[in-house]
Amino acid sequence: MKRTVLFDGECNFCDASVQFIIKRDPYEYFQFASLQSETGQQLSKDFGVPEYVDSLVLIEKGKAYTKSGAALRIAKKLDGLWHLTFLFIIVPSPIRNSVYDFFARNRYKWFGKKEEACMLPTTSERKRFL
Repeated sequence: MKRTVLFDGECNFCDASVQFIIKRDPYEYFQFASLQSETGQQLSKDFGVPEYVDSLVLIEKGKAYTKSGAALRIAKKLDGLWHLTFLFIIVPSPIRNSVYDFFARNRYKWFGKKEEACMLPTTSERKRFL
């Protein structure tokens, strides 16, 4: 079953995160859409993602996960030892999400925002973008 990752298409860190996921997802569990795209906006609406959510969303098994819950569920399916980060799910979500929110609030300042150019996916990667 495909899982859909919605990401901030204007964020350099988010773009790098998508590339990170693609490289560690040999079974192609994930497909991707920018939150700013028509598809991303429609999926956000269909799954009741609050409008203020502007970073990472994972749609899996008919449910939308945001913030640290989304990040940990994504890591759980990645190759290598990344799946071990899912153990952080035992940390109460208010604590995990406060760390996530701090990072998300500062991501443009630390990593910048895309000006114009987007990454050009390879032919094999292109089919994974909605």
